[in-house]
Amino acid sequence: MKRTFDVARLHTVAWPLIIGWPLGILAISFAICYVIFALIPNTDSDYNFTGALFSMYGFAVGFYLQAVTQTFPFALGISVTRREFFSATALVGVVQSAVLATVVWILSAVESATGGFGVKLRMFGIVRYVTDNPAVQWFGLFATLLLVAAIGLFLGVAYQQYRVNGVLAIGLGTVVLVGGGAILVTWQRWWPEVGRFFLDTPALVLLGVVPLVLAGLFAVTGWAGLRSATP
Repeated sequence: MKRTFDVARLHTVAWPLIIGWPLGILAISFAICYVIFALIPNTDSDYNFTGALFSMYGFAVGFYLQAVTQTFPFALGISVTRREFFSATALVGVVQSAVLATVVWILSAVESATGGFGVKLRMFGIVRYVTDNPAVQWFGLFATLLLVAAIGLFLGVAYQQYRVNGVLAIGLGTVVLVGGGAILVTWQRWWPEVGRFFLDTPALVLLGVVPLVLAGLFAVTGWAGLRSATP
């Protein structure tokens, strides 16, 4: 465990990417959205929704992608094993996801208590559309952030193994899979069933269990690729 903590310190060199940039982008996005909605006359809607929170998820993907493409070769050069690097990166992912989820959860509570910061803004409380349970809200934020981290790690391994062609192939495969699924659902007229699935599935399962299972799958796949990856 001590060795894992020591290796994890390699990632703290890039602390702006881990915590600084996500929170910085979040703060700037909030300021822009707040000013915009403060200038707009009051409407009949309960909330003014903005998806600016998802910018934080984008930086999470970027960090773990560069962790494999840049930090991983350096780690191997100083005699860090692949298992140690993976364990340390997973630890950083769990801690980062917990910290960011806690920050967003607190801001969501403030947002709710102040009526959307006085302008009906709903930026941090996106999971409140699904559940009013504070514990499930935090768990949902944590699980989805961890999923994004695992995806970033997986993409980094794909790039390390197959370079740009590997990442592009994953992107193309995703488009084909999603597009093909949409065609199938439309052809079979399953959209009402899809809607009922999301409405009837408990929030804990939808926001927490499913993302954690997917994160585990991406992490296992990433580890399998990392075992044979070369700088």
